[in-house]
Amino acid sequence: MRRCGLFYWFLKWIALGPWLKLIFRPRVTGAENVPDEGPAILASNHLSYADWLFMPLTLSRRVTFVAKAEYFTSPGLKGWLQKTFFAGSGQVPIDRSGGGASEGAIISAKRVLGDGELFGIYPEGTRSHDGKLYRGKVGVARLALETKAPVIPVAVVGTDVVAPPGKTFGRFTRPVVRFGKPLDFSRYEGMENDRYILHSITDEIMYEIMRLSGQEYVDMYASRAKEEQKKAEKDAGPGDADEPKLAS
Repeated sequence: MRRCGLFYWFLKWIALGPWLKLIFRPRVTGAENVPDEGPAILASNHLSYADWLFMPLTLSRRVTFVAKAEYFTSPGLKGWLQKTFFAGSGQVPIDRSGGGASEGAIISAKRVLGDGELFGIYPEGTRSHDGKLYRGKVGVARLALETKAPVIPVAVVGTDVVAPPGKTFGRFTRPVVRFGKPLDFSRYEGMENDRYILHSITDEIMYEIMRLSGQEYVDMYASRAKEEQKKAEKDAGPGDADEPKLAS
């Protein structure tokens, strides 16, 4: 664990972080809203795989995310390299001892917050494929109630230009990271099993993220939106959208 911690700071302050700052010069606002010590949940929008690079780069504290357990258990040299990189870059495996992936993510997150650290989470559950903000899943609300940690809404803007989903290269821009004021849900203490309360908290978090990011909000899960888009593209067939319609 100590070696992984040292590797994180090596990446952040020597090997990777300075180059990202020099080349992209990310801008940050509201960093003072993140506590200097103690646990907090950083709930962010998710436009690109580069989000987990630029958001932690703007803070002096370590930010930990969860990642697929397979990244930490694959055999051989490749598996060792994956484990070293993901663990060292601020990610922990999903603990599946409690059941499925969502339950495992909660267990791993609670462990991080229990150690007084910052935990990063993407309530949408997956990257946005079209730049819109989608409905959040209730795991972030449950985590906030069970750990009593404050939730810091975060908006990362411009990473989908630097590293667009589905493309190898993007275009240059200066990513912007905005941290909102901490959200306190102590008024709902003991209600972590109430689905209505969990949805209400999640909606409040997503509203703050929308306000910070300026994204259009879609009241649908991102995974379902992706499936519907793929189905529409399949039904349309290749070239249908480009073919001119004949007048009847």
